[in-house]
Amino acid sequence: MANSVTQRAGHAENLANKPGGRDQAAKICKGLGVKNPPFAYHRPETLDEALLLLAQIGEEAKIMSGGQSLLPVMAIRLGQPENIIDISQIRGLDSIETESDIVMFGALVTHSQAEASPVTRDSVPLLHKAMPYIGHRAIRNRGTLCGSLAHADPAAELPAVALALDAELIAASTDGARFIAAEDFFSGFLSTTLQQNELLVGVRFHQAPAGMLTSVQELSRRHGDFALVGLTCVLQLSSDGLVDSAALSFFGVASTPSRATQAEQSLVGSRPTTELFEEIANMVSNELDPPSDTHASANYRKHAAGVLTKRALADCMSQTGVLT
Repeated sequence: MANSVTQRAGHAENLANKPGGRDQAAKICKGLGVKNPPFAYHRPETLDEALLLLAQIGEEAKIMSGGQSLLPVMAIRLGQPENIIDISQIRGLDSIETESDIVMFGALVTHSQAEASPVTRDSVPLLHKAMPYIGHRAIRNRGTLCGSLAHADPAAELPAVALALDAELIAASTDGARFIAAEDFFSGFLSTTLQQNELLVGVRFHQAPAGMLTSVQELSRRHGDFALVGLTCVLQLSSDGLVDSAALSFFGVASTPSRATQAEQSLVGSRPTTELFEEIANMVSNELDPPSDTHASANYRKHAAGVLTKRALADCMSQTGVLT
């Protein structure tokens, strides 16, 4: 019996490490009565204390703020940290601040807090539009922006938002702070370029310029599920109505959020029309190389990405009332 349980737990761990395998792994673990593995719990009261703990413990530690990503991962044995550093009691990390043309969200700003903030709505509209797609209300009440970014799930909305908006992430350690561009932050499936002794203390976005058009489109089995395919879209038009800049940032199609750069380049300098959007959608379907898994085939995801592209571009233009 023990060997059978061990084998099934090992099988669950293997599945959990594969894209699309987490649901199957969770079912196996539930059948085994699996609980979180044992760990040492630390709850620092200051940022300096948290950074010192990280420096001392190193790779055996994981940061927890809302716990909405980390605890489920531990339950299916995708992660088994020996030490949990809970930063939820550290003061000063739960603020949304504006300075010049920058909006900064601290490490403990929750999804609900960001969603309700007029600063998010007015200055980072793409982020505001993405919030209702994230899990359910209870998850958004506890989960944090920076926690989602650090978790780096390729099927999550916020990494794609950060990539579309060229966000800058702030990592702190006992050695100081460094700023990491979103395009350099996500390195693989559930992986980032954060060092073992670094804590993500904030994320910075440029305030949206006047006339920025944004859209979030997502395809999932049920509301609150991870996306089979998703897209965060940004368009900026010039005074003569041509596309001045474009961002098509996809999630659920690779091991990291992905920009469709060829399609973006084809949009720039063009006049928005339904015919152009059809061409761009076809380009996106050809440009992306998504995986197949138990939820959807690669061909399905490619087709769906094209459909979402047309929807997002049309949605952006509907905000101007102009589309030919």
